[in-house]
Amino acid sequence: MKRPIGIFDSGVGGLTVYRAIRAAFPSEDLIYFGDTARVPYGPKSPNTILDYSLQNARFLLQHNIKILVVACNTASAVALPQLQNLAHIPIVGVIEPGAMQAVQKTKSGRIGVIGTMGTVRSQAYGKAILNLAPDFEIYSTACPLFVSLAEEGFDRHPVAKTIAQHYLSFFDDKDIDTLVLGCTHYPLLKDVIAEVMGPNVSLVDSAQAISDHLQTLIARTDNTKPGTDEFFVSDNEEQFSQLAAKILGSELHHLKRVKLFESWFEE
Repeated sequence: MKRPIGIFDSGVGGLTVYRAIRAAFPSEDLIYFGDTARVPYGPKSPNTILDYSLQNARFLLQHNIKILVVACNTASAVALPQLQNLAHIPIVGVIEPGAMQAVQKTKSGRIGVIGTMGTVRSQAYGKAILNLAPDFEIYSTACPLFVSLAEEGFDRHPVAKTIAQHYLSFFDDKDIDTLVLGCTHYPLLKDVIAEVMGPNVSLVDSAQAISDHLQTLIARTDNTKPGTDEFFVSDNEEQFSQLAAKILGSELHHLKRVKLFESWFEE
């Protein structure tokens, strides 16, 4: 029996991961869950992030998935070891693949990381990068409003550039040549981030990094039948659907709302 790949995120940002995985694996079945009732995760305590992440994972595990992709950087940074104890399937986060891609891209060894407060507080990217390249210099700063801008569809609004200039001024004297977009919402703001950082700074998209990593876990097949897609959210399905259409370039089908704490753990 064909088993799907499960993906969860705190909201719409993980659709950048879904998009990259769908492009790389057109015949795979995908199930996506966005916890839109409780976004953003970044400002919340580690215990709360862990609770939410375990609930999200258990929901997707009910669908007999073969791989679980933790598309949320905050959840990956805080909860991945506990999530990996839930089931005997690969459960992968976005931190390690993103760190590896940053190490491969940099020429100077001076790398910037932007993420939510939770991700930056955990120092997960810095630890992962230094594990690969101990002599590198890492500079991290939180950009919490980027998630709200993405969730509200303000990625191309003039206010996005103003906020980006404010946050990214942190790197003005750091002389970095690579910047890790340490939140799956941030690729939705890639154009404005690239504009503010300038042409000499390469951006690392964690969505593309995790898609590349999955190439090592999923065997290639000759199956040419398009895979199926299912989308679940915990709230605001209409807003999610509108933003998803903008991000993916097509209307969503098979979108359902899951009521929190009801039917999450039913067999």
